[in-house]
Amino acid sequence: MSRDFTLKKYSELLHGLEDGGYRFLTFEQYCLEKESLDKARYVILRHDVDLKAENSLAIAKIEHSFDINASYYFRVVKQSNKLEIIKAIAGLGHEIGYHYEDMTLCKGIPEKAIEHFKRQLDYFRRYYPVKTICMHGAPRSKYDGRGLWKRYDYHDFGIIGEPYFDVDFSKIFYLTDTGRRWDGFNVSLRDKVPIYQDEWIYQGLVYHSTDDILDAIKQDRLPKQLMVTTHPQRWTDLFGEWLKERITQSAKNIVKGLMVKLH
Repeated sequence: MSRDFTLKKYSELLHGLEDGGYRFLTFEQYCLEKESLDKARYVILRHDVDLKAENSLAIAKIEHSFDINASYYFRVVKQSNKLEIIKAIAGLGHEIGYHYEDMTLCKGIPEKAIEHFKRQLDYFRRYYPVKTICMHGAPRSKYDGRGLWKRYDYHDFGIIGEPYFDVDFSKIFYLTDTGRRWDGFNVSLRDKVPIYQDEWIYQGLVYHSTDDILDAIKQDRLPKQLMVTTHPQRWTDLFGEWLKERITQSAKNIVKGLMVKLH
């Protein structure tokens, strides 16, 4: 068994999904076409660019070599918001979206947060006609970014979709590498779907490694409609960087697990 969370392993995942007959969609495509997708086999491919934006470009190039387009959500912090990388990924045909955390950055003040949101949305729209957004989980923040939409409506800003509001998870199975594992829902505060997670567990739809997912595809045990979310900072072929990420994330998972229990 080869190392998980490498670019090589990510390529294997794309191969497996392709061989399994899945159509690849950006989240924008899903929002525009979902009324006609009821019987289709597809995967919405989403990437949250939290850190190490360079890793996202490496992933984007791999997808481009497969003739696949995916959605990339960029934060405004410097570890994510690297203009040349945003331009390069958009130039490969991928969707660019805003990975918003305005409530955290504005200390929970909705009036300031919405003004900040509008400015950042305008910024990203200089480089891509942004139609979708996605909340950044920010586990160390007491503010849930989605709280902004209790007072405002993102549709008023030309946004057609936000995954946590506009995906029907009663039909679409959610896989995320949160915690550097595919069954990290137990150590995640916000990047999970609690309403349906218990049912998925009951059905045996729990996968720890990428190889577990590939085996499920081969055995036709993976649901036919998926959203797959990755955090590209976790995926690298460089052993030193890979090992550091593994050790660091293992420590974070212990802390996050305690936070989940106390939440």
